[in-house]
Formats: sequence, structure tokens, C-alpha cells
Amino acid sequence: MDYNKIVSVSGMSGLFELVSSKSDGAVVRSIEDNTTKFVSTRQHNFSHLESIEVFTVKDNTNLSELFEAMKKSSEKVPDSKADNKALKSYFEKVYPDLDFERVYASDMKKMVKWFHILTENKIEIKSKQSEEGTEAVSPDTTAIPKPVRKETTHVKPQKAAPRKIESRGVK
Repeated sequence: MDYNKIVSVSGMSGLFELVSSKSDGAVVRSIEDNTTKFVSTRQHNFSHLESIEVFTVKDNTNLSELFEAMKKSSEKVPDSKADNKALKSYFEKVYPDLDFERVYASDMKKMVKWFHILTENKIEIKSKQSEEGTEAVSPDTTAIPKPVRKETTHVKPQKAAPRKIESRGVK
């Protein structure tokens, strides 16, 4: 299983492998229990893990770089159900550039949970830079279709202005 096929689906717990995409949704397979299901884009949004960025005090960083730092660290990775202070102290040691004012404890719990899922299933975490370097070397890479994602906006719909109807006399 490739890291670039892994997606997070809003409203659903865990990580999924993108099996195929359609215009109205995608077929995904759960990494944890291997169940396959169709997920509609009308109700859910898809986020490829390779495209997720994390707030830092400098420039935003890709999630894969944070996972690499977690993998290389000698610190024990806490459980995803650990308290907020334990998670914050762990990430302060592993990735001190994280912007803790904009990265919430719930985000850190999700990152730890995803890291556990990826390591338990022996999925190799690749950053975009390393993939770009390998794509130039290997021409056999297949393009993975990304599902259609409907962007949601938080703007109140406005009522349409009433139309003026002209009456034309019948002759």
C-alpha cells in the first residue's frame, strides 16, 4: 500500500486507502479492518495525507515530515488517548517548531492515531520531495485519480432579487 493512496474522510474515524474515484464519490478501503465501501462527496470530504500541512512557527510543513520526525525520535510515542499536556510535551521534544497556538490537542491526537495506524500496517511514509525525486527516475509510476472534492463555503445564500415580469398585450 502506498502512502499517496491514503486518505482521511471527514466524519469517519481512521485512515482509508483510495481504491477508485467516481464523479459523485470514491470507493475506499479501511486500513484498520479492510472493509470496502462507497463514500459520497455530498456528505464527506477527502484529504490525501500527502497534501495535509501542519502549522509551524516558520513555514507550514507537510504532515509526512512530522511523521518522519516522530519515527526518528527516541521519545516514546504516546497513546492517542493521552492527556493534552502529555501530547504537547511530546511534540515539543519531537518537533519544537510546531505552532501550538494553532495546532490544537485534538489535531495532535489525530496525528498520533494516524501515525500508529501507519506504523502498525507497515506503510512507508514518503514526503513529497522524496516522491518528486523518484518520479523523475521511474517512468512506470501510475497516476492515482484524486476524488472530486466539493469545497464548502460558509456564506449565507442570498435571496434572488424578484424579477420584473413585463406583460405584453395580445393583439
